[in-house]
Amino acid sequence: MIRAAGVVLWRCGNNGVEIAVVHRPHYDDWSLPKGKLDPGELPPHAAVRETQEETGFRGVLNRFLTRISYQVPGKSGKPVGKTVDYFAARATSGAFVPNSEVDELRWLPVPQARELLSYRQDSVVLDAFEQLPVDSATVLLVRHAKAGNRSEWSGDDDARPLSEAGLRQRDALAALLPLYNPKRMYSAPRVRCTQTVAPVAENLGIEINREPVFAEEDYRRNPRAAVDRMLAIAAGNGPAVVCSQGGVIPDLIARLADSSGLVLGEIASKKASVWTLTFRRSGSRNDGAPALELAAADYLPSPLPATAD
Repeated sequence: MIRAAGVVLWRCGNNGVEIAVVHRPHYDDWSLPKGKLDPGELPPHAAVRETQEETGFRGVLNRFLTRISYQVPGKSGKPVGKTVDYFAARATSGAFVPNSEVDELRWLPVPQARELLSYRQDSVVLDAFEQLPVDSATVLLVRHAKAGNRSEWSGDDDARPLSEAGLRQRDALAALLPLYNPKRMYSAPRVRCTQTVAPVAENLGIEINREPVFAEEDYRRNPRAAVDRMLAIAAGNGPAVVCSQGGVIPDLIARLADSSGLVLGEIASKKASVWTLTFRRSGSRNDGAPALELAAADYLPSPLPATAD
């Protein structure tokens, strides 16, 4: 199986949203930017890397779109399976320079891009892109990394730190989360939670705001307060990161989904996993603040397969 990742790279032009479509001279086709994963690379990393290599633009991820699977000719001549994970990404800095892989780039409205693209599966990706407006809000809901066994920790459980495996997971998250360019950071007041996101906050110059409503004890007493706080965070300016615990995340996402009519399957929550929560703006509340509802939720397991503690 060949693994690859790609993007719908978008920007706001004079006539609304435009997306990048690239011409590959080797295949003489028009496609969305994409490429194979390097060994040990995750799809979000590959999507951003391939975007820069093919288009010259830095792409900031918004959300996961869809996975496309199809057959391609293998080295032996027999067909092999290929899967491509696609993300939406906003173009920021950069400029296109023709290269060996891509000799032309066009910024087009989605309807014109559909007409130019060479492959039917790319139209399916654009369908997923158009399901939500580009100004949707993003919250990355992170479960803290591994912190050993509670039974083996003699001190205050709030102060239980990350284990060696957890520190490796923390470092992997420090490489992943900036791909979404978070502007705000929130954490349950547990050492293992704040430690999990501290490198990202430090590297981006963001203060970690402690939020007791995302700690297990407070959540059990008043889950509605956590739901309301999550919606308020989503309504803020720019993407946000929230670090919480395993006793909170599945139920919190389920409540957000139920209130929005979003049907989700099993809601996993492994250590150091990330849920990308996409919120759609749905009018205004009585106090004038924007009203939001959960429109999509996508799960990424731990970005590093750490060994058990």
